[in-house]
Amino acid sequence: MRFICFFLIYVMLTVHALAGSADVEGVKVTREAAGTYRFDVTIRHQDDGWKHYANKWEVILPSGEVIATRILHHPHVDEQPFTRSLSGVKIPEDIKMVKVRGHDNVHGAGHSIFEVEIIR
Repeated sequence: MRFICFFLIYVMLTVHALAGSADVEGVKVTREAAGTYRFDVTIRHQDDGWKHYANKWEVILPSGEVIATRILHHPHVDEQPFTRSLSGVKIPEDIKMVKVRGHDNVHGAGHSIFEVEIIR
């Protein structure tokens, strides 16, 4: 009986971990009139509810500095992949490329980092 209990706990934890990381599948960057940028980012994550979901994505300079974060306020269980936008992102003039990384509330930063060329 004890073995069965441990086995069931192990299976539940394993299934929870299999939801994996929040991975960026696509990024569209548009220059706005004010000289800032709009990011439309597509994320895939096997959200399974409030206990494990993609909770944000970040725009990162080559130096590793996070310059913008789009908070995702709820799970997207039935909407995969999903795209969310962030406007007004200021990118220093000397920067020609940024990275976009997903994040979930269990594993943290996603495995895939999407590099995007900045067109001036």
